[in-house]
Order: sequence, then structure tokens, then C-alpha cells
Amino acid sequence: MRVKNLEAALSLRCKNEFEKSNQLLMELAKQNPEDAVIQYQCAWSLDILGLESQAVPYYETALTLGLSEEDAKGAYLGLESTYRTIGEYEKSQRTLETGLSKFPEDKALIVFRAMAFYNLGHHNLAMESLLKIIAETSKDHAIQSYAKAIEFYSDKLDTVWK
Repeated sequence: MRVKNLEAALSLRCKNEFEKSNQLLMELAKQNPEDAVIQYQCAWSLDILGLESQAVPYYETALTLGLSEEDAKGAYLGLESTYRTIGEYEKSQRTLETGLSKFPEDKALIVFRAMAFYNLGHHNLAMESLLKIIAETSKDHAIQSYAKAIEFYSDKLDTVWK
């Protein structure tokens, strides 16, 4: 029954029936407090509805209970983004650092960390992170032809050579 109801809730989400999906997920979360996947999906559904503050405990519970690697990446990103959108910038950065300690190569977490850096006033770190990601991942020919220079200057934006 749990799997069938979870599938139904996710199907409703895919059909942009967010309220109905959330109602079903909230009920499932209440009935299955030890199910990390349901807690994660419930958090996600609250985020979609703009109820970020309400999503936080569901993300936290899901991560504490343990998720698959892919879901854990999504939960770290979701929790970080939620903290950032409600102005909890330090919590956002701490969440990202925890996520990156587990998944250091995850580019999405690195990009979202740059946003947290920006919100915390660490503009140089934000730019450095983004420039390195651009140099590393861009398929644009012009950017690739300058990738080494972009990476070199990424942490030297305030340096003046005379």
C-alpha cells in the first residue's frame, strides 16, 4: 500500500497537481515516520508549494534516516536551498559543506554553495567556484579555449600585476 500511494503522489506531482500530491505525501509521512524516502518526497512537495519553512524538518529527518546516494544529493541540495531562501545562510553553507564532504564531485552542490557564499558576502569565493565550474564543464568552444586562464584567475580576481 505504501509503495502504491507513494507512486500515486509522485504521479500527481508529474501532472502538476502539487496540492493533491502534497496531501497524499503528508499523510504518508505521518503514517511512515521512519521512511526516509517518504520524508524526502514530502519535503520536496512542501518546497514546490512555497512552504519552505515547513519542509526543513522533513529534509532533516530524511537525511538522518538515510537515503540512497542520488536522493541524498537531492535532499542536501533541497535543504540547502530551503535554508537559503528563508535567510538561514549559515545553515545553508553548513548543509552544503556536509553534502560536499560526502559527494565532493557533485557540480550542482558546488554551484549552490556559490550562491550561499554570495548570500554570506563571500563574493570572491562565489566567483571562484563559479569560474572553476564554467572552465571545467562548459562545452562552449570560446570558453574552452580560455579554460586554463579562467581557472588561473578564478581566485585572483583582486590581484593587480604591475
